[in-house]
Amino acid sequence: MVVIRLSRGGTKKRPFYHIVAADKRRARDCSIERLGYFNPIASGGEKDKTIELNMERTQYWISQGAKASDRVKQIIKMHSKVAKTEQTSPSA
Repeated sequence: MVVIRLSRGGTKKRPFYHIVAADKRRARDCSIERLGYFNPIASGGEKDKTIELNMERTQYWISQGAKASDRVKQIIKMHSKVAKTEQTSPSA
């Protein structure tokens, strides 16, 4: 069974997570496809993005029967909120 979950990277006390599609029976770092990333300690500035996610590929895997972990569901929800606000805000 395919799941969409987080794969931890980064160094000690500075986590960085890749959002991946992976086989549930395999280890955390064995992935099928990398879908994006989540950086919980980013400042959220122009250069530091907290979340980057390829929604097309994520929706593809979900349509194929992949289950998202609880934390990934929250990240998808946060990403969609941010994307909506970026679309409605006026461009400078």
